[in-house]
Amino acid sequence: MQLKRLYFIDAIRAFAILMMLQGHFIDTLLAVEYRDANNLAFNTWKYFRGITAPVFFTISGLIFTYLLIKAKEKGTLNRRMRKGVIRGLMLIGIGYGLQIPIFRWLTGAFGTNFLIIGVLHIIGLSLILIVGIYILCQKKTLLFSITMLCLGTFVFLTEPLYRTFAAEGIPLIFANYITKANGSVFTIVPWFGYMAYGAFIATLFYGYVLRPRFKIAIVSGFFTLGSGLIFESYAVLQWFAVTTDFTLFSEVANYNYLFIRLGNVLILFGLFYALESYLKHPVILKIGQKTLSIYVVHFILLYGSFTGWGLHRIFGKNLTPIEAITGAICFLVTVTVISIYLSKAQTQLNEYRKKTQGLKPTIKPLNT
Repeated sequence: MQLKRLYFIDAIRAFAILMMLQGHFIDTLLAVEYRDANNLAFNTWKYFRGITAPVFFTISGLIFTYLLIKAKEKGTLNRRMRKGVIRGLMLIGIGYGLQIPIFRWLTGAFGTNFLIIGVLHIIGLSLILIVGIYILCQKKTLLFSITMLCLGTFVFLTEPLYRTFAAEGIPLIFANYITKANGSVFTIVPWFGYMAYGAFIATLFYGYVLRPRFKIAIVSGFFTLGSGLIFESYAVLQWFAVTTDFTLFSEVANYNYLFIRLGNVLILFGLFYALESYLKHPVILKIGQKTLSIYVVHFILLYGSFTGWGLHRIFGKNLTPIEAITGAICFLVTVTVISIYLSKAQTQLNEYRKKTQGLKPTIKPLNT
């Protein structure tokens, strides 16, 4: 069957990357005295900022898995899996590369901060894991779908068991993937859980997207389940704790950010898919397709990759709310424009290389 392109995915990716840009900018540069926990505006911003990472991980799992399954239909599955593993390794490599302080290393000042794990490392490793799990499921979509749903739920339900895990005795380069004790921003669990749920959602689109009433059903399901996770997951987990006498459910309920954030993600998915026909603007789609280059450019400008001289070092946490909001808007525009034009330049360079390679067979006889 001919699977349709899901334009809402690019729109969500565009939304997520722009939310990440403004979130990182304001969090990095807003003066401490304005971070008032009793301020409604700040709390609202903080809440929506917390949605960004779950959206990014979930949509990454969705798009990768959807393309993986489409490749199976086209007969290019092995190439897609190989490409996925290479992509995962590349993301991990870029993640480490962005944190290498070249000039500091040149002075002989070495440290371990470059081993801290961020979003690119976890997405990269998760892509590799998804490929591995797909192979273990013998490339059967139904089995893979059930496995990913169960994996995501298991990762979320066992969060109290690894929440404070210190990974002592494990080499730092590996330990940082499973503990925040050494400064890692993200760890493979629980964040792989969102990737797993994204992969599960991808199988639903694969199996039913061409059905006549699928859009109504999936949008309704996103809103219903999303609202249930936000407002009722605590009560459901506590009920399971009482019914089964298993205190782990109660521990999850008392620190229930994972399921609530998943609910936020599902509602966002429902909203964007319902409005998909209005979100096909070329600029939106282009931003959604250039998330990696946008992430790299923003990281260099804001945190000073390689040189150590970024906006965080120039301004510090000294901006007022008006300055931070104005600066964030300018930052969004600047990073997006730079990224898009860099991508255009790369595309033109690739086309030039292809043309040059095409001339080689012609040039060689002339030289003989």
